[in-house]
Amino acid sequence: MENNISTEYGEFLINNRANVNRYLNLVLWFFAVTGPAIAAGVYFGTFKDISYTTCISISVIVVLMAGIHRFLLIKFPKSTGTCLFALTALNVLIMYMAYSHVSIYLTWFLVPLLSLLFCDMFMFFYAIVMNYILMFITTWTTASYDVTFSAQYKDKLAFFANRMGGFTIEMIIMGAAGYIIAKLIISYFKNIFSQYKTITEQENSMNEKMKLLDSMAEIYDNVNLIDFVNNTETSLRDDEHKTHGIDMSAQTHTLMVQKIKNQVMPDQLDAFMTFTNLKTIRSRLAQKKILSADFIDVVTGWFRAQYITVDSTLDGIPNVVIYTTRNVDEEKRREENLIRISLTDDMTRLYNRRCYDEDLIEIRKDALSEEFVLFSVDVNGLKTVNDTKGHIAGDELIKGAADCLALSVGSKGKVYRTGGDEFMAIVYSSDPEELRRSILDKAKEWHGIYSDEMTMSVGYASHKDNPAASVDDLEHMSDKDMYLEKEKFYKERGIERRK
Repeated sequence: MENNISTEYGEFLINNRANVNRYLNLVLWFFAVTGPAIAAGVYFGTFKDISYTTCISISVIVVLMAGIHRFLLIKFPKSTGTCLFALTALNVLIMYMAYSHVSIYLTWFLVPLLSLLFCDMFMFFYAIVMNYILMFITTWTTASYDVTFSAQYKDKLAFFANRMGGFTIEMIIMGAAGYIIAKLIISYFKNIFSQYKTITEQENSMNEKMKLLDSMAEIYDNVNLIDFVNNTETSLRDDEHKTHGIDMSAQTHTLMVQKIKNQVMPDQLDAFMTFTNLKTIRSRLAQKKILSADFIDVVTGWFRAQYITVDSTLDGIPNVVIYTTRNVDEEKRREENLIRISLTDDMTRLYNRRCYDEDLIEIRKDALSEEFVLFSVDVNGLKTVNDTKGHIAGDELIKGAADCLALSVGSKGKVYRTGGDEFMAIVYSSDPEELRRSILDKAKEWHGIYSDEMTMSVGYASHKDNPAASVDDLEHMSDKDMYLEKEKFYKERGIERRK
C-alpha cells in the first residue's frame, strides 16, 4: 500500500507541476503591466530616478520570459526545468527592478512563497538559494547608489553589511517558516492520498461485494443482506433494494423469514424458526463462512436456507451476513435416487447387501422389538438350472424368488438380496411361521418361461423365541434353520447334494 500511495502521490506532483506552471505563466504575463505601471509612477513623480527606457525594458524582459515559459509549458508542461525557469524568471525580474531602483523589498520573498505551490522540497530550496544569491548580488551592486541616501553609513560596505544582514535574517526566518509549511503541505497531501486510497479500496471492495451479491441474487430465490452493526436487512432480490430496520431487543426473525415461514412444512416449522433465529445466528456462524439447512416448502418442495459471512470482526464474529434460499428439490430427488440405486440390487430391485448391513447397524443401537424376526432364504437347485438351461433361466428363477418374497413380506419389513441366490428379510411379525408358509405357497404358484417350478428353503429366527439372542445370533440361527430346510428338501426329492 505504501508503494501505491508513493506512486499516486508522485503522479499528483507531476500533474501539479503542469497546473502551477500555467498559473505562474499567467503571473509572468501579468507582470508585463509592471513597466506601464512604473512609467505612470515616473510621470507623476513617484519614481524620480527611473527612466521610461527602464519601464520599457522591464515590460520587454517580462514578455520575453513569459513567452519562453509559455513555449516550455506547451512542450514540457510537467518538466522540472519548466518549473525552475518560471522561478528563475521571477527572481531575475525582481533583480532587474531592484537594480533599476524600483525597490519593493517584499517581492524578494515572493518567489520562495510561490515555490511552495509545487509541494516539492527541491523546488523550495532552489528558490531560497537562488533568491539569496540574486539578493546578495543585487544588494552589492546597488549599494553604491543606495548609500548616498543615508548619512548613517560611512561607506558602501557598511551599507551592504547592514542591508544584507537584515535580508539574511529575514531569509532564514522565511526559509524556516517555508520549510515547516512545505512539510505540513506535503504531509497533508500524503495523508489525503492515504485516506483516498483506503476509501477507494473500501469502495472497490464494496462494489465487488455488491456485484457478487447481484450475481447471487440471480441464482437464489431469496437474498437478504443482514447488517448486525447497523441492525438492518436489505432484500437484494428487489430492484429497489429496500432496507428495513431490525429491533434486536424484540425481533427474533427478519421480515423475509417471517414471510417464508408461511410456506414451510408444518412438521419442520420449529426447526426452521430455530435455524433462522436472529439472536443466535452470530454465535453459530462464529469462525465459519457458511451455515445451511434443508427444509420443505409445501408448494415447491425442498429448499436450502443458508447464512454466508460477508464481513466479520477480528474474532470471527459476523458483522454482515447474507441469508439465501434456493430450491433444491430436483437435487434432493437426484440424491435420493442415487442413494436408492446404491442400496438396491439391479436385477431384483430388492435392497442389496450394503443396505442390509447398514440397517443391521442401526438395529443394533436399540433394544429389539418382540416382533423382530430375521429370515434367511435360498433358492433350491439354481446351479442345476444354470448348468442345464443357462444363466437366463437362472436369472429368471432369482427374479421369481424376489417377487415371491416381496409380495409375501409386503409392509411387514424389508427384503434384501445378499448373494447370488441368497436373500435376507428383516420382518416385524407375531407369526413368522405363517409368513414362511406364505412364501412357500407363492413359490409353488410361480411358473416361468424357462422353468416350470421354483422352490426355496426358508429359515427364520425371532426375538420372541430367543429373547437372550443378539441380532448377530439371530442371523446365525436363521441361516442354520434355512440349511435344515434345504437338507429336508433334498431328502424329500431324493437328491444327493454332494454329487
